Amino acid sequence: MMAGVRQAVGRRWGLPATRGMLELGAIFLRTETELILKSRYVVPTRLLASGFRFEFPEFRGAAGELVGRSGCR
Repeated sequence: MMAGVRQAVGRRWGLPATRGMLELGAIFLRTETELILKSRYVVPTRLLASGFRFEFPEFRGAAGELVGRSGCR
């Protein structure tokens, strides 16, 4: 995901987020690090079955649109 955000912003690289950084961030967000560290592959089966079409089916397209709207380029 972060590679897509960096590409949208036009950055070649970013600082890696270590486990310790994420744990510290989780304290401030009052959440569990498990929610940050474990990845999930989710398919919106019900939405797609009902005919819903995403404007941006791929994350990179959505990230580019959001960055363009925010003027962060």
